[in-house]
Amino acid sequence: MTGRPEGRLYGVGLGPGDPELITRKAARLIGSADVVAFHAGVGKTSNARTIAADLVPATAIEEELRYPVTTGTTAHPGGYAGAMAEFYEECASRLAAHLSAGRTVVVLAEGDPLFYGSFMYLHDRLSPRFETEVVPGVPAFAAATAVLASPLVRQTDVLTVLPGTLPVPELARRLADTDGAIIMKLGRRFPGVVDALRQAGRLEHALYVERASMPAERWMPVVDVDPASVPYFSLIVVPGDSRAAHPHGRRRSGSSARAVAVDAEPRTRLLVVGLGPGPDRWLTPEAAEALRTVDHVVGYAPYVDRVPQREGLTRHASGNTVEVDRARLALDLASTGERVAVVSGGDAGVFGMASAVFEAAAARAEEGLPDVPVEVLPGVSAVQAVAARAGAPVGADFAVVSLSDRLKPWPVIERRLRAIAEADLVLAVYNPASRSRTTQVADLQKLFLEHRSPDTVVVVGRDVGRAEESLTVTTLAELEADTIDMKCLLIVGASSTTVTAAGRVWTPRFVEER
Repeated sequence: MTGRPEGRLYGVGLGPGDPELITRKAARLIGSADVVAFHAGVGKTSNARTIAADLVPATAIEEELRYPVTTGTTAHPGGYAGAMAEFYEECASRLAAHLSAGRTVVVLAEGDPLFYGSFMYLHDRLSPRFETEVVPGVPAFAAATAVLASPLVRQTDVLTVLPGTLPVPELARRLADTDGAIIMKLGRRFPGVVDALRQAGRLEHALYVERASMPAERWMPVVDVDPASVPYFSLIVVPGDSRAAHPHGRRRSGSSARAVAVDAEPRTRLLVVGLGPGPDRWLTPEAAEALRTVDHVVGYAPYVDRVPQREGLTRHASGNTVEVDRARLALDLASTGERVAVVSGGDAGVFGMASAVFEAAAARAEEGLPDVPVEVLPGVSAVQAVAARAGAPVGADFAVVSLSDRLKPWPVIERRLRAIAEADLVLAVYNPASRSRTTQVADLQKLFLEHRSPDTVVVVGRDVGRAEESLTVTTLAELEADTIDMKCLLIVGASSTTVTAAGRVWTPRFVEER
């Protein structure tokens, strides 16, 4: 004997509010549903139910899923997250009972069900147990751009969708780094969003749209909006074209980004700034002050991301293997009188951008282009950070080597390693491994074991200064080479390097003649 077949769950997108924007498939499913479920805010009528009012059959069982809280405080012991998790569990349980009884359940979702929608939390809980289908809907931002009748992005423009609940500095950074943008979840966060737009230099062209496709829809420039009037059903559109309108908006680093006019005489210097290994507290006051005064920041994307966005700052982020190209871009910008900083992690002079800048400057000189004064501002280096965490392993003579063979052949690296091993110097190792370089740490280990005791102290620092930081003190013989990656810096001790009873590593300043 078999039981009644289980029902089917549908997450149905209703679009932004106009019932005429409901798809034919969505209308058909709603009209034939056994159960129609919809979310509702605290003390509010369900917008989803209102949009689909003419489609819900009189025979359908209606399940109102009313939020226990939307914003503000809650007495739930788990706070807002705990209250919402419990709510979604209870909703899923109610709908599961209908599905188990063989009923077809349609969950109404404003916009698209999986685009900042509540249905996704029911989907997480119910789709592993019941047959589920998602019916897409017109998202609110598509309706908003239709209201404006303004292109959002063109050709290779990048579109970024951002929640207004992001911290202002992060929101500003992302707005500065994209072409077109949609900012959702406004409400009481609107003043902070405006501040982020201003810092990113995108406020002038940003457009506010409220209740797109609904009878009460309206739109206006963001600068004209009364913050007290902003409802939840509103968003901001930042057209991609507006970035081109910004005086520096389209400048990108890379080999093709050199269309910059060059003045006969340079009017300013180029700063090369070391940001330190990661934490803001390790950024020097000198570097912080310099970054507050420049118009442009140029560098590898993760390092550029560490510079707070502000009004008037243009960011030029690029990949990890175009150092000279971005140095050339920075020099070209500085030669026109722009205030420019090239940024590096750690210290810019230790396997950082400083050398690349001087290399590009030398090439400019050979081309007969005007000289650009370069000033390098020091930063806390990765070797300093790891050494400090370990104790004082570089308290005596030491050498620093990068294992990357992108700019020098491995035989050269190997000769240098052998000389360091024979000289009994402490060794700090940068760039120990990568996806394409998986054997070099093992090669180093083998080479050093030819000259050093297996008990030689080795320190492995990973993500030092960041939340994921770890520090391992081991020996040359026990070093697990296959666990080392680009996030690590190694310090291989000298014969005199010692580990205290408390696990601190230090190298004596004195050396006995051998």
